Amino acid sequence: MGRLIPILIESGWTVPVALDMEDLTIGGLVMGIGLESSSHKFGIFHESCIRYELITANGDLIICSKSVNTDIFESVPYSYGTLGFLTAVDIQIIPAKKYVKLKYRPIRTLEKMESKLIVETNDLEHNDFVELLIYNKDEGVLMTGKMTDGHKDTKKNVNRIGRFYKPWFFKHVESFLLTWKIGEEYIPLKDYYFRHNKSLFWEIQDIIPFGNHPVFRYLLGWLMPAKVALLKLTQTDTIKQLYDKHHFIDDFILPISTLKKSVQQFHTTLNIYPIWVCPAVLRPGKGLMHSHTTVDDMYIDIGLYGEPKVSEYNATIVRDLEIFVLKLKGFKMMYGGTYLNIDEFKTMFDHRLYDRIRQHLGCESNFPEVYDKVNRKVRI
Repeated sequence: MGRLIPILIESGWTVPVALDMEDLTIGGLVMGIGLESSSHKFGIFHESCIRYELITANGDLIICSKSVNTDIFESVPYSYGTLGFLTAVDIQIIPAKKYVKLKYRPIRTLEKMESKLIVETNDLEHNDFVELLIYNKDEGVLMTGKMTDGHKDTKKNVNRIGRFYKPWFFKHVESFLLTWKIGEEYIPLKDYYFRHNKSLFWEIQDIIPFGNHPVFRYLLGWLMPAKVALLKLTQTDTIKQLYDKHHFIDDFILPISTLKKSVQQFHTTLNIYPIWVCPAVLRPGKGLMHSHTTVDDMYIDIGLYGEPKVSEYNATIVRDLEIFVLKLKGFKMMYGGTYLNIDEFKTMFDHRLYDRIRQHLGCESNFPEVYDKVNRKVRI
C-alpha cells in the first residue's frame, strides 16, 4: 500500500479502500481481509477488486471475475492462500482530491456513539470517511471526512500530521475530547491515509510512553512508526512469549447495532483503550464471510491493540470473546489466529461454497484447509 497509494495520488487517483499500514500487501488484503474508514461506502477491500489471476494446485493459470469462474472469484477472499497462488489483481480506482476535510465530534455515552455512528454512516453523500475512537467506556470522538480540493483559505487550516514532530494521530484526536469542542481541519490525502498506523502507534504508546515528548520526537521521531518487518526480525522467542501472555491485538467485525453491547463486553474482559471503530458494509454472498440477512448489512470493525488492564488475562478470555462474537453473528479477523474449534469456525465462516471449490481445484492434498492455517494450536 505504501507504494501504490502515493503513485495513484500523484496521478489524481486512489483506491476506494486505502489501508493505513504501508507494508500491507494487495495479496494479503485479498486473501485475508482489509477495511478502512471508507468501507461504509465501499465495503471490504476485496469488493474493489474485479478480477483475479490464480495458479491452481495442478499449475494451471485461471482467470476469475464476477462473470468468469464466478464461484471461484467469490471464494478467493479470506481463503488465506488455500485455493491457489494469487498472481495478479485488477482493482477499481476512483478520483482523488488534495485534502480530507475532517470533522471531530466528542461524544458521551455508548448509546449516543452508536446512534450518531449509524446516522453518519448512512450519510453517503457528505461522508467519504467515517470512524470512531473510544477513549473510555463513556467517551469517544467521532470523525467524518470528505475529500476536497479546498479553496483559497484552505492552507490556513491544514494539519500536516505526517511530519515527525506532530503528535501521534490518536493523541491529536484525544485533544478534542479533552477540550470538549467540535473541531474541523484539512489533512493532505496521503497523510490521512497513513495517519496513524493504528496498532503500531498504540503499541508504541505502551512500549515507549515518552514517545510524544518533544525531545524524543525531535531526535528520534523520524524513526516512528517502526516497520512491521523490522519488529518481527528482531523479536526473540522470549519477547514473543511475553506478547502472547500480556498483549492483545485483534479486530472483530460485528453488526453495527451491537456497538454498545460489544464495547461493554470488551471493557469488562480486556479494558484496552483507545478502541478503534470503523463501519463497513458487508454484502450478501456465498463466500467464507458475508452478511447475515437476519441482522444489519452495516457492520463495524472493533480494533483492540495493547496491554489488557485486567487481572488474569489468558487464552480462555480470548476464546470467550470469540464465542461472544459468534453469538452476535459477527466475525473475527484471523491474522492473530483463533481458539475456535473446527465446528465453531465453520459456523462463523460459511464453508459450503469454499469446500466445493477446494474439491473442484484439487486442493485437498496440496493446500491446507483455511482453519488449519489460522488455528492457534498450529500457529504456536
